[in-house]
Amino acid sequence: MKEKQRTLFDDAPVEAPWEDQEESPVAVVVFGQGARGAFHYRVPEEMADAVCPGKRLEVPFGRGNRPRIGYCVDLLWQRVSGDRLKSVRRVLDERALLSPTMLKLTAWIADHYLCEWGQVLEAVVPAGVRRQAGSRWRIFVRATVAAANLENLKLTAKQRKVLEILTREDRAWDPRDLAAASGCKEGVLKNLVLRGWIRKESVRVREGKLGREVFARQAPLALTDEQRTARDAVLEVLRSGKHGTVLIQGVTGSGKTEVYIQAIQEVVSYGRQAVVLVPEISLTPQTLDRFRSRFEHVAVLHSHLTDVERARQWEWIASGGVQVVVGARSAVFAPTPHLGLIVLDEEHETSFKQDETPRYHARDVALQRAMLENVPLVLGSATPSLESWHGAQSGRYRLVKLSRRIEDRPLPAVRTIDLREPRGKRGDKGAITRRLDAAVRQALAQGGQVILLLNRRGFATHIQCARCGYVVRCPDCDIALTHHRSEATAMCHYCDYRVPAPTRCPECRFEGIHFSGLGTERLEAEIRARYPDVACLRMDADTMRSRGSHEKALEAFRRGEVRILLGTQMIAKGLDFPNVTLVGVINADTALHFPDFRAAERTFQLVTQVAGRTGRGDQGGEVWVQTFDPENPAILAAVRHDYEQFAAWELPNRRSMHYPPFAQLIRFVLHSVRQAPARLAAETLAERIRQEWANAANGEALFRLLGPAPAPLAKLRGRFRYHFLIQTSDGERLRRAIRSVLNDVRLPEEIACTVDVDPIDML
Repeated sequence: MKEKQRTLFDDAPVEAPWEDQEESPVAVVVFGQGARGAFHYRVPEEMADAVCPGKRLEVPFGRGNRPRIGYCVDLLWQRVSGDRLKSVRRVLDERALLSPTMLKLTAWIADHYLCEWGQVLEAVVPAGVRRQAGSRWRIFVRATVAAANLENLKLTAKQRKVLEILTREDRAWDPRDLAAASGCKEGVLKNLVLRGWIRKESVRVREGKLGREVFARQAPLALTDEQRTARDAVLEVLRSGKHGTVLIQGVTGSGKTEVYIQAIQEVVSYGRQAVVLVPEISLTPQTLDRFRSRFEHVAVLHSHLTDVERARQWEWIASGGVQVVVGARSAVFAPTPHLGLIVLDEEHETSFKQDETPRYHARDVALQRAMLENVPLVLGSATPSLESWHGAQSGRYRLVKLSRRIEDRPLPAVRTIDLREPRGKRGDKGAITRRLDAAVRQALAQGGQVILLLNRRGFATHIQCARCGYVVRCPDCDIALTHHRSEATAMCHYCDYRVPAPTRCPECRFEGIHFSGLGTERLEAEIRARYPDVACLRMDADTMRSRGSHEKALEAFRRGEVRILLGTQMIAKGLDFPNVTLVGVINADTALHFPDFRAAERTFQLVTQVAGRTGRGDQGGEVWVQTFDPENPAILAAVRHDYEQFAAWELPNRRSMHYPPFAQLIRFVLHSVRQAPARLAAETLAERIRQEWANAANGEALFRLLGPAPAPLAKLRGRFRYHFLIQTSDGERLRRAIRSVLNDVRLPEEIACTVDVDPIDML
């Protein structure tokens, strides 16, 4: 009698014999694309031991029975008669790629974010792992006879030596290694294969070894009273053996990373693993160095790894040999077999939200995984998202504050420069005002370093004819092209359309074409002109394209080879450089007036975070913020380093308008190469959802539909875009209604529909 395989969500097995031919094992399979829902396939008896949830299977699909690769997500026992079910053709993986917990997690993601389960699985398992990058098939040999039977065989001395080695260790051998160990040639092995006394096996073998740098070990740092309280709060949850979420709201420079490390040290002492998520690749090298100086086995997962590197890291993690996994968003899916803790550093960052299907948020996925694994989740930030802050205020999370910097260093003084004053009155000639220029020169003269933030790429953000007013725009997107002087191009930052930068108006041929607006490339040119003897470096998406560019740039700044670091938001968070004595925000208003309910929150976070890059050393530091709106509450709160003041101002606005965290938001974007069909599809879908909600709702829950209307970016990559938003206090019921409509409605082929649950990008 053989025990019947549990289904994925069963609590207990059901007894059933293999010999009972009325029931057979049936694999439940989902596909990465092109087929909705799950499909059932009979498992041939010879594959019964190999098929299990979490492995990929090759199965016949459709009327033509063309081979397709899918994921086995469950294994059932059913009565199958005749040819009612097609059979699995091949099992592709020796070991399951996904644990039962990860299958539950991916099922939750598919349900919550309204996408297909197979799409989630394709995103969770890296392409390099699926392709087994960095490995190849090799032939091994194994004995087919037992050691006790060797005396009954007519063997030469060399043959006996080979079989004694194979039967003694009972494992597969590389033929070359076996020949060397036995002192014979490979011809002897071939003869044994012909006689049937040994057999060949094809085994997938990884080539090369995982290179690991050796770092000098560092002792734990002494904790402040506040740090000790934060660490103990995490350890209290850990020792309870139950899930709990701890939000550490610590001012910049208060030592949150050391709290994480000392909590993880206890996790590792139990033989368990920790996952640490950081929002930017630029933070990964610095964070890695910190962890590698304290832990022996630290793995890394981020998008700049090659397929081979990612596959090696993935297998190392899955083997259980890794103590800490550090990475960006996708590291939340690290295949840790002994997970003990998850940490999200800078948890407020928008880069934790995936911008393509599945459009998950790593913070919410981490919370769900921590609940499934029954482990603590730590969220850390100087400027927590209002969703997390509200969770702590309502008692769902435990809030711990770090209000002081290490060694009681003061927070930097922040001053604003009002850009509304006429430029002539200010005496300014460029992006850097006279007062900011004086502060930069003083910081440099005193041996300090300077960080300048401008969250706009390119040289000029606007190209316009001074005679006829023509604006050079992207033909495929509803936006103006950005001038990149170093490449002599005008570029679209959304679709990468490029044309040579015009020297005269394309419309009226007037030669007085005007390049206006300020980007990081123009700022760099101004800095080099103002401070010709000072080394400066620009960090943005244009200069940080090559592998290792982040590490090289930050290391040069750390060594003091670069005195002025300028760039976009990638330089605004998490970086720790004690010699930075001045931070300048060139324009704090770049995102303040976007058509986005989070615009004020993002502005507050960005200014506060970049201000925190200074004042971390003995020399102290100061911050100058240039703005056209110095009385804006977000700017005022950032100047005062006062998160609670900002939250107290912003949360009532969110509540009155039914925005998160007081309601769930789901955004639909319908797009087509033609405008009218996109508009009609948006109107039709919105009305169907409204009707479905009316049929399913009891009238108590909030339902508010805004739109449809042209999206803020009404045309993108050659497609016209219409969107609508739905606000609700009952997200589960709304998702059921939407799923029902999406399963029933068949949009025209030219229409594409994007569903974004808990959207971050509102453009």
